[in-house]
Amino acid sequence: MRMTPQEFLDWESKSITLLAMSGAGKTTLSSKLPRDKWFHYSGDYRIGTKYLEEPILDNIKQQAMGVPFLRDLLKSDSIYICSNITVDNLSPVSSFLGKIGDPSKGGLTLAEFKRRQALHHQAEIAAMNDVPEFIHKAERIYGYKHFINDAGGSVCELDCPEVLETLAKHTLIVYIKIPPALEQTIIDRAKKDPKPLYYRPEFVEEKLAQFMRERNYDSTDQIPPDEFVSWVFPELFKARVPRYETIAAQYGYTVDGDDVAKVQTEDDFIQLIARAIARHDA
Repeated sequence: MRMTPQEFLDWESKSITLLAMSGAGKTTLSSKLPRDKWFHYSGDYRIGTKYLEEPILDNIKQQAMGVPFLRDLLKSDSIYICSNITVDNLSPVSSFLGKIGDPSKGGLTLAEFKRRQALHHQAEIAAMNDVPEFIHKAERIYGYKHFINDAGGSVCELDCPEVLETLAKHTLIVYIKIPPALEQTIIDRAKKDPKPLYYRPEFVEEKLAQFMRERNYDSTDQIPPDEFVSWVFPELFKARVPRYETIAAQYGYTVDGDDVAKVQTEDDFIQLIARAIARHDA
């Protein structure tokens, strides 16, 4: 969606998609907007509560079945298991994605890892395709005037032009560019506390082969689960940036992460985007 700064300011019901690497401040920025005026749509939340709900629960149940006490209660229908996913707690989604590595240490076999990655890919496409309907539902059912789509960090890796075209048709796409000073902070944080992520199949094939050659592993089952995730994150960061930049150039606008960090109010947010549009049009 393209518009002039004034058209954006005059837009009565604003619908915005935020794109950025995890850690760039998308969710923090969304939380600064008035909750009574802005509907906060979290792509990751939608994935976990709708499209991966059953696989996530199956994974939890499978783990519980390894504990005799819980297994007996589950088999007798004496207990039930549910996940408590919230916008601020997406741990069940991460736990389902898992990490390649030694199964005895909680890692996934390569085949199981690929299966879960494929499921997440399908789920993320579906969650983004739901955005137009949720824009209407947010206003029609709940009376929200504005809509913000807090898209997952892996949207740039879906390789699905139809998703981007849908988002660009119904929302104004804003890419948060991470400043150099924050890049290393995000990389260091990810290496210190490695979390499961979605990777493009071609990317993970290439980088996993490189990693195993460097570390002299003959099988993924030899890998400590955290090791590959920590090693690959800087490579992932480097690979995603040009993808985000291409999306912003074709479909949207770019704001600087340092400027995003200064946003305190709704008006700050609106003016930030208006300036980004003006720069693009200059």
